[in-house]
Amino acid sequence: MRNWGYGDADLSTGVHDALTLTVLALDAAGARESAGTSDSAGASDSAGASDSAGSGDAVPDVSLVITADLGWWRTMEDERQVRGAVLAATGLASDRVLLHLTHTHAGPSICREDADLPGGGFVPGYLDALADAAADAAVRAIADLQDADLVWSTGTHTLAAVRDLLHDGQALLGFDPEQAPDQTLVVGRASRADGTVLATIVNYACHPTTLGYANSHLSPDYVGPMRAVVEAATDAPCLFLQGASGELGPRQQYSGELDLADRHGASLGHAVLGVLLTMPQPGTALVLDDVIQSGAPLAIWDPTPTTWDRTSGLIHREVPVAVKSLPPIEELEREWADIDPRSRAERLRRATRLRRTYTDMDRPVHPLWAWRFGDAVFVAHPGEAYSALQSSLRARFPSATIVVMNLTNGPGWVYLPPEHAYREDRYQAWQTVLEAGSLERLIAAAGEAVIDLGFVPAGEDSL
Repeated sequence: MRNWGYGDADLSTGVHDALTLTVLALDAAGARESAGTSDSAGASDSAGASDSAGSGDAVPDVSLVITADLGWWRTMEDERQVRGAVLAATGLASDRVLLHLTHTHAGPSICREDADLPGGGFVPGYLDALADAAADAAVRAIADLQDADLVWSTGTHTLAAVRDLLHDGQALLGFDPEQAPDQTLVVGRASRADGTVLATIVNYACHPTTLGYANSHLSPDYVGPMRAVVEAATDAPCLFLQGASGELGPRQQYSGELDLADRHGASLGHAVLGVLLTMPQPGTALVLDDVIQSGAPLAIWDPTPTTWDRTSGLIHREVPVAVKSLPPIEELEREWADIDPRSRAERLRRATRLRRTYTDMDRPVHPLWAWRFGDAVFVAHPGEAYSALQSSLRARFPSATIVVMNLTNGPGWVYLPPEHAYREDRYQAWQTVLEAGSLERLIAAAGEAVIDLGFVPAGEDSL
């Protein structure tokens, strides 16, 4: 479970909380939705009582959002194994499956190439079990599809803080109290007409780095305790989708205290419940129903039976990006010679792997997926974008619920910082293999995709 250059936690000494994998199946044609959940060891259950038998029988209009409590992929081969198992089991096209990682930094290795590290011999078997669990949960979710309303609301929560601190002339990765973070909390509720909740979707941008180099327990970080609070109250699976959190993390982080992750997660979970409690009952929306002349003219908004926009569409695009002129690994070895040997070895290992996803391409591109279901748009990509990706899209398209997902599918697990971060020598800027301007190109491409899905930017007239 070595996720940190500094520290001694090569092998886990225990499990803080279960790592889970959850699948949301969406069928726009039939307006049916369901969620199946599985722990990452392979035992699975679903939102209903459906069996997992059968494969390759998926309805062509079904799309899957899969979220797993894992950190980040290191190689394309490992990502393809897990997502490929889902495609084979369901018969779905590759552009209909989003495999998203919640980005815990306290998870196990998911890289077969780590076989030379302590505990690395367990990784191949773990990946096999993970692929089986993902395929099983996907089949169960599809089999359990049922009519539902998927409605959205937003709130805020104070867990996320900007972690780009300039201190004594050095750019540090830690809480900066002078910068205002994007703390937007987006919550989706899928429910039957009788009010039964089928799934809750939580989209929030904050690095799961509560637990750091001092921790030796496997953990989903704050995501697990958040999910426990929400699932206990709703009796339904809860999917967490990591937003554009490139520069966002908890104020207090890198800890070895498990109860800190519990507190962070419980706090976020109660904020999610607060948003759910403000939503109208299933099948209704608040409508301006009357005006009462009191001491002031009072606008009376009442829950009114309604139907929702069922427009849907899926877009997959390749965004052209430029790769830096990268120094040879030997030069990095010399540059990092004064760092402690363990940290240096981890940096070099990561730098070597990050280069593969783009340097092997004749024409480097960064993949982007934009899925519309009603008034919501899922915007997904494999990198770690700064929050400007979500905040700019939400400002430009206020009529849409924008759900941004970092670390989804592959290739391209690199940071996408804004241009100013390159000038400030931020960690995210020297870690990435992409040139400045890549985030801005991704934002522009995502905006065009949202327009192509039928949304009109604020201040612009529709054609």
